[in-house]
Amino acid sequence: MKTVFIAGHNGMVGSAIQRNLQQKSEIQILTRARSELDLLDQHAVNAFFQNHEIDQVYLAAAKVGGIHANDTYPADFIYQNLTIQNNVINGAFDSGVKQLLFLGSSCIYPKLANQPMTESALLTGALEPTNEPYAIAKIAGIKLCESLNRQHGVDYRSVMPTNLYGTNDNFHPQNSHVIPALMRRFHEAKLANDKSVVVWGSGTVCREFLHVDDMAAASVFVMNLPKTALYKVVEPSLSHLNIGTGKDVTIRELAEAMKVATGYQGELVFDASKPDGAPRKLLDVSKMKLLGWRYQIELEKGLASTYQWFQDNVGSVRG
Repeated sequence: MKTVFIAGHNGMVGSAIQRNLQQKSEIQILTRARSELDLLDQHAVNAFFQNHEIDQVYLAAAKVGGIHANDTYPADFIYQNLTIQNNVINGAFDSGVKQLLFLGSSCIYPKLANQPMTESALLTGALEPTNEPYAIAKIAGIKLCESLNRQHGVDYRSVMPTNLYGTNDNFHPQNSHVIPALMRRFHEAKLANDKSVVVWGSGTVCREFLHVDDMAAASVFVMNLPKTALYKVVEPSLSHLNIGTGKDVTIRELAEAMKVATGYQGELVFDASKPDGAPRKLLDVSKMKLLGWRYQIELEKGLASTYQWFQDNVGSVRG
């Protein structure tokens, strides 16, 4: 029986990992709500790890948000993410945890990186300014894991997901990512019989989207890969792995798909005065394919199931 701690189990990714692991009889899951364990409190985190015998840690806890949130609260994003990951990773190491999976983000790559972005693009150019503080924190987390592996021989791995969506996403009107933000906007426009919906940006930039249940499956897959298999594909000094679908859509195409998923019948209006962000963000997922993993949930199906969850859990909530 393995004891597995999921840091951030109430978030979108953490809850998906928990759902995945609950299907495995040989796993004992350990979780703590923020009210029980503040991951920004180093002493509390250290005490938690010292008081439990933990075999694996999934580090899914983070301060996250879309372009607006990253641009509005840059200091919060860099400080809180650095602090959370330093506390958890070092606390796990000090207590003897041998296996840890750190979840990062595709925003670690340069704004103008060659497409699709390979893992080797890391630290080869300037970052997208709107989320640079968040990206720097995530890069530091990757390098902390690699440094602990190199210096102390533990097995701490990192995965970099593309844009995620699905169950338990954040549907806040201003501080959410593009899919939940659009879904809420289209839903409320449908209820109000609005003739049009405004979509931020030009609609021409491209993005890749992965359902969170696929991300959870990939995380569990990578965590439990034998070292011999993993290090045939990655280098110890560049050990993070991209997780995605390997294909992208324009924001206009996403908006059209969202119309179908939500049943909205009005027009689309693109507000080019709003920031687009990076022109394209497509991950090269060839290493994961070599290791034997591929996504399962297509965008149209994922949007439909996410909208059903939204209607059941969020749709009646406004503001």
